[in-house]
Amino acid sequence: MSERVTSLQVAKHAGVSQSAVSRVFTPGASVSARTIAKVRSAAEALGYRPNVLARAMVSGKSHIIGLVVSYLDNYFYPDALERLSTALQAKGYHVLVFMATQNSEDSLEHIVAEILDYQVDGILLASVALSSDLARRCQAAGVPVVLFNRSQDDAGVSSITSDNMGGGRKLGQLLLEAGHQRIAYLAGWEGASTQRDREAGLRSALSDAGATLFAREVGNFDTEQAREATRRLFAHAAPAQRPDALFAANDHMAIMAMDVLRFELGLRIPDDVSVVGFDDVPPAAWPSYDLTTIRQRADTMVEHTVAALLHNITQAAVQHIQIDAPLIIRSSARLARPSKH
Repeated sequence: MSERVTSLQVAKHAGVSQSAVSRVFTPGASVSARTIAKVRSAAEALGYRPNVLARAMVSGKSHIIGLVVSYLDNYFYPDALERLSTALQAKGYHVLVFMATQNSEDSLEHIVAEILDYQVDGILLASVALSSDLARRCQAAGVPVVLFNRSQDDAGVSSITSDNMGGGRKLGQLLLEAGHQRIAYLAGWEGASTQRDREAGLRSALSDAGATLFAREVGNFDTEQAREATRRLFAHAAPAQRPDALFAANDHMAIMAMDVLRFELGLRIPDDVSVVGFDDVPPAAWPSYDLTTIRQRADTMVEHTVAALLHNITQAAVQHIQIDAPLIIRSSARLARPSKH
């Protein structure tokens, strides 16, 4: 097995100092274009790759961000993670992606311990809940944590979310204004702040109108569980005993619910039942679904998330940012009839 090429060998081959080689491979370092060309040419000829972790031990900065996500089934996350990775790379950071079990604190604890071994400069948690104990461990290690699409007021970490409660209210008001009497809710994972806040927004709108939730089942943001939950919600054959509107906590579940309602139960959308979701993933706009939903503005969320993380790397400052989430009206939900004058 051949020995690893060193920066000293590259420096001799390029006719520059070893410190010049180090500067070329250090993001943001001051170095001339001529030196960059000579060093990169020598590195390519010799097959040299900088040892990022070794450099981190010397400088105290690895320029590595640990990104943890719990599941990628939802179309929203692959798109958001690509945007996050691209934005961080543009700032000179490398991204290591780790998968965690959605509702397992043990899984996350193991992953966070592994991430800290990489001497990361920061950690991004997407669709993952963080315990106060884990937050303290990261703080003790001097590694800032930012939550993407999750919030935890007591964890002492920054969070970037959509206005989930406001979005839930908008959808609840839309359904009430259309005259729906039996509004059902298909809940996501109970441990997620997104689930909690979207349902709270819906219930707030119902309460203001003197109404209550007609039925509720849990789909856990999972396709198969959403299928079974929809079947339970619409088990009654009599129209007066089943929901006339369904609010799913995300589009991923709403789309599955629509398939069950139409192709298994023979119901018409929106004539027999209105369906609304949350996220505005690409399939929501497909003609076969045309789903009324709340749009999560992924580009704006990513912009604020990266800014918060980079700010926290240089100074401790907890931020809780909510991004406005607009209502996107399509044909899956009935609308209020215009009043006649």
